Amino acid sequence: MTPKRRVGLFGGTFDPPHLGHLIAAETVCETLGLDEVLWIPAGSPPHRAAGPCASAPVRLRMVATAIQGNPAFRIWAGETEREGPSYTIDTVRTLRAQGYAEDSLSLIVGADQFQVFSTWKEHGTLRELVRLAVVSRDGEGGPPEAGEAGIDPVPIPRIDISSSDIRRRRRERRSIRYLVPEGVHRIVEDEDLYV
Repeated sequence: MTPKRRVGLFGGTFDPPHLGHLIAAETVCETLGLDEVLWIPAGSPPHRAAGPCASAPVRLRMVATAIQGNPAFRIWAGETEREGPSYTIDTVRTLRAQGYAEDSLSLIVGADQFQVFSTWKEHGTLRELVRLAVVSRDGEGGPPEAGEAGIDPVPIPRIDISSSDIRRRRRERRSIRYLVPEGVHRIVEDEDLYV
């Protein structure tokens, strides 16, 4: 019998993707022994008041550029192709229908999102379909206790980089070099994003 592949689901607006995202994904992949991490740029995230700043095609291109060269990282564009809000439960059901039915899926969430997970659409069903890989940085409260059923706490290095800070720096005409991969930096500059 072939062992189940272990696949991480890493969703977010990735507006833009930055080095903190890459470090988190790589740490989870290594810590949990994942075979693959699917990067899933959100279409219209229901928990975010305003939509993404960059268009879906540009965000997909930035993610593809950011993860290039890592054979364990792959992009999945299904949420950006869906009309209406992007609910995680719908994404998981679609992935299972598209060939991930036999895989062990781990949904990568931050400690902050874990605290409000009970507000997610069909959160109980979602917990039955995936494990939760809960990432937390030093000094960030709220990681779950080790051993809680269906939950894998994953500590990650504290890297104080955020997409919102990168967008703010762009509005202020400050450099974002070394906060994002060089290819993403070129796209942001070429597309004149976040100014």
